Amino acid sequence: MRKSHPVRRAVLAGAATVSGIVLLLSLKPASDPGSAQAAGQAPPAAAGQAPQGGVNGAVTGDAAQTQYGAVQVRLTMSNGKITQAEAVQAPKGGRSDQITASSVPRLNQAVVAAQGAEIDAVSGATYTSAGYKKSLQSALDKAKASAGAQQGSGDVQTLTGDVAQTQYGPVQVRVTVAGGKITKAEAVQAPKGGRSDQITASSVPRLNQAAVAAGNADVDAVSGATYTSAGYKKSLQSALDKAPAGGGSSQAAGSGGGRASTQTLTGKAAQTQYGPVQVRVTVTGGKITKAEAVQAPKGGRSDQITSSSVPRLNQAAVAAGNAQIDAVSGATYTSAGYKQSLQSALDQAGG
Repeated sequence: MRKSHPVRRAVLAGAATVSGIVLLLSLKPASDPGSAQAAGQAPPAAAGQAPQGGVNGAVTGDAAQTQYGAVQVRLTMSNGKITQAEAVQAPKGGRSDQITASSVPRLNQAVVAAQGAEIDAVSGATYTSAGYKKSLQSALDKAKASAGAQQGSGDVQTLTGDVAQTQYGPVQVRVTVAGGKITKAEAVQAPKGGRSDQITASSVPRLNQAAVAAGNADVDAVSGATYTSAGYKKSLQSALDKAPAGGGSSQAAGSGGGRASTQTLTGKAAQTQYGPVQVRVTVTGGKITKAEAVQAPKGGRSDQITSSSVPRLNQAAVAAGNAQIDAVSGATYTSAGYKQSLQSALDQAGG
């Protein structure tokens, strides 16, 4: 048997070593957690995470329908961080009151802690938790879209109005404001079912066009759609009220002819034993110059109580300049709801 020459063996061994090194260098791990960053690529954002990019203000998610009622979430954000979460709608009546009272505060806290929609359902409140998370995700999606729009133009806002209840169903309006003008208006909720489908289909597009053309909530009601038009205008005004003063949307908000020191602020609806109370105030130079109730108890004896107490509460709010006003005798519930909603409006002005 012929033996290999020592020099030949050394050459072959060296070649094999070089080949092995080249092969190892050519192989890249399939899942290197730092590879995307090393290559200069940002890792993808996790789903349901609060958007970064300086989103500020309130963002309201779409109402999510559940077996026991609607759930709707509003987020308050500062520089892309969730500072507050609240349910502006939640199931109520009977046992739902107890479930809502125990679960919603926990869900609100979980959102702020998680800074996104990745939160656990509350035990015993499965449907409420599911609806909450759905509306929450919708709010986050809107905030993300708003952040993207702000990166392209620092003067673009998407504002969603409060839900306006009508005889035939809720109406809720969302507007896009750019350069102080309404560039888009849409109804994210409108009456539906039966004849309401036809009325909504014919009236809402016309109301959307009118809002863009007018640049504010002073639009004419569509003939044959009185209730839908009234709800649309109410929610539209509520959306425009959310535009910060001096933020490039004073023309659309219709607050003070462009003066940055004038704000129109609508408080949250306060539920009372006899119906909701919601207050809108005009603040100029840090003072309340006008107060009005956009919602108040009605029907039966409530009509008389509302008509006698609300004007006095309005005057008291302007005179006091804050929510520390006396209740009107004989209108305890209305007064309490008024003060609660008034304080909520003033909180939006930082006062």
